[in-house]
Amino acid sequence: MKTRAITGLFFIVVMIGSMLVNNYVFSIFYLLLSVLCLQEFYNLIKHGGVQPNSSAGLFAGGFIYLAFAALGYVSNGYILVALLPVVLISIFVQQLFKFSPAPFTDIAYTYLGLIFAIMPFCFFHALAFVQHGAFNFHFPLAFFIMLWANDTGAYLVGRFLGRTKLFERHSPKKTWEGFFGGVAISALAAFVISRFFPELQWRQWVSVAVLIGCFGTLGDLTESMLKRSLNIKDSGNLLPGHGGLLDRFDGLLLAAPVVFTYLYFIFNL
Repeated sequence: MKTRAITGLFFIVVMIGSMLVNNYVFSIFYLLLSVLCLQEFYNLIKHGGVQPNSSAGLFAGGFIYLAFAALGYVSNGYILVALLPVVLISIFVQQLFKFSPAPFTDIAYTYLGLIFAIMPFCFFHALAFVQHGAFNFHFPLAFFIMLWANDTGAYLVGRFLGRTKLFERHSPKKTWEGFFGGVAISALAAFVISRFFPELQWRQWVSVAVLIGCFGTLGDLTESMLKRSLNIKDSGNLLPGHGGLLDRFDGLLLAAPVVFTYLYFIFNL
């Protein structure tokens, strides 16, 4: 428990610190995290007998992140986005030189890793630039505060009041009571955030919290489904006492794209 607490505190400090230093540190830190999550995904998949093209996938994943991250820095950042088809096609080309009994299965899981681990971080990074293209750490910081509030609320309410299973097949410990408790605590955190971050009205912050509560839980269930299909408890062992990075960022997988879409329409309609 002590190791878990120390690791968790250190990681939270580093994550928040990367947002507060400057936009370049923020971009580089989450590039590193996204690539590590992709590597972790490929390692997980190999337990199922599939051999994704890790080297091609990691290169493509890093390029995808940088291509979309560049949109927040330079006006002609779309040049990198225009090169994405070439990078993605290279996965097929490299597979031609590999000996595999199921090449298209390997290709499919290579691409799935990009969708599962890289694209959510692209949207999370874009949160910092969603308001008129200017860097603002308030949005990614608020996202994590609400996500952590949701996870904490769901755990505490589920532990003491949980009776009705939410999705027992994939996550036996989650309950409907915990789910609603998590959303409520996240909404309360959003209301407090609205007092300090004036970019959105309190109703809009609370709406973001509800989205995070719903889609963060779905992301958690999705990652649990992946691990159970492979008969694995933790996605990795990079974080002592916490498992792997995918275990820590499962709530971000589906929530970040949805929250970005919501905020994009708020600022552009």
